[in-house]
Amino acid sequence: MNDWTPAERHMRFRFSLYGFLKNQRYFEAFWILAFLDKGFSFFEIGMLVGFRSLCTNLLEVPSGAVADSYGRRASMVLSFLAYIVAFVTFAWSEHLSGLFLGMFFMAIGEAFRSGTHKAIIFDWLRSVGRESERVQVYGYTRSWSKMGSALSALLAAGLVFFLQDYGIVFWLSALPCVVNIVNFLGYPASVEASTKKRAIGGVGALLWHAAVAAWKERRQRRLLLEAMGFEGVFTVGKDYLQPFLQQAALALPVLLVLADTQRTALIVGIVYSLLFFLSGVASRNAHSVVQWKKNEEDAARFLWQLTFACYGVLLISLYMGWAVVAIPAFVGLYLIQNLWRPALVSRLNAVSDPSMSATTLSIESQARSLATFVMAPLLGLAVDAVGLWPVGALGAVVALIALSATRRRRVDMM
Repeated sequence: MNDWTPAERHMRFRFSLYGFLKNQRYFEAFWILAFLDKGFSFFEIGMLVGFRSLCTNLLEVPSGAVADSYGRRASMVLSFLAYIVAFVTFAWSEHLSGLFLGMFFMAIGEAFRSGTHKAIIFDWLRSVGRESERVQVYGYTRSWSKMGSALSALLAAGLVFFLQDYGIVFWLSALPCVVNIVNFLGYPASVEASTKKRAIGGVGALLWHAAVAAWKERRQRRLLLEAMGFEGVFTVGKDYLQPFLQQAALALPVLLVLADTQRTALIVGIVYSLLFFLSGVASRNAHSVVQWKKNEEDAARFLWQLTFACYGVLLISLYMGWAVVAIPAFVGLYLIQNLWRPALVSRLNAVSDPSMSATTLSIESQARSLATFVMAPLLGLAVDAVGLWPVGALGAVVALIALSATRRRRVDMM
C-alpha cells in the first residue's frame, strides 16, 4: 500500500478511524461480569445473546438491501444511533426486560452496520482499481479496530478499578458513537457508486434474488455454512474468558489488599488489552497467511486445523481448571479469528454480484446470527450445569466437522 495516492490514503484513514471508534466499547471486556453482577445467570445471559442474534437475523438482510437501495452512509448513521440507545439502556436497566430492550436496539445497530461498511470498502477499492488488495486493506482497517479495543480495555479497566462500578463502561461507550457519526458524514458520495434508488417492491426483489442466489450458488452456500460454524461458536464462546479471568484473579495469592472488583479489573484489563493488540497485529497480517498458503482456500483449511487444536486444549484446560493453559488458548482463538475473518470476507465478496455486495455480506452476518441464536442459550445452560468446559467441547466438535467437510471436497476434486 506504499504506492497509494494522498486521496486514497485519506479514505484508508477514514475507514480505519471508523473501526477504531467503533471498538471503543468500554463494556466489551466486562459485559458478562456486569450482567452477572446484576444477578443474572449464564442461561439468562445466553437468552439475551440469543435474542439479540434473532433480532439481528430478522433485520440483517433487509438492512443490506435498504443500504444498497437507499444509501450506505445513512444506514451507518442509523446503526450508530441505535447503538447509543442500546448502551444507555444497558447502563440504566436492572431488570431482564430492560436488557432485552437494549439487545433489540443493539441488534438494529449490528444489522445496519455489519455488511454495509465492508461493502463500502470493497466498492471503493473496486472504483480505484485496487480490488486485488481486498484482504490486505480489510485486514489493515480491521487491525485498527482491534487497536481501538486494546485501548478501550485499558481505559475500562481503569474506570472499573477506581470506581468499582461496571455500569460506567456502558454510559461512556455511547460517546465514540457520536464521533463516528460525524466521520460517516464526511465520506464522499462515491462510496454510494453502486447504489440504485428502488421502490419498496424493488428492495424486496433485491432481497429475494440475493437470498436465492446465495443458496443456489454452491460456493456461496459453502462459505455461509463455514461462517456459521466458525463465527457462531467463536461469538458465543469468546466472552466466557471474562468469568474465567475473574476466577483466576480472585484465586491469586497476591493483591489481597485490593477489593475483588479491583483485582478483577486489573487482570481483565491487562489480558484483554494484550489480546486485542495481538488480534490487531494478526488482522493486519492476514494476507501473509494467504500468500504463504498460495490461496485463500488452503489458508482457511490451515486455520481450521489451528482452531481445532486450540479448542481441544481449551476443553482440557477448562475441565482441569488450568488457567495458565486456558488463557493462552482463548488468546490463540482470538488471533486465529482475526486471521480467518479477512480471508472469509474476501472469499465471499469474490463470488458475489458487485451490485448486491452489501446484501450478500448481510446474508453472511445473518447466517452467523442464526448460529448464535441457537448456540448461545444452550451453551449458557450447559455452563450453568457443569462449568466452563463445554465452551471447548462445542468448538472442537464444530471444527472437526468443518475439517471433515473440507477433506471431502478435496477428495471430490481429485
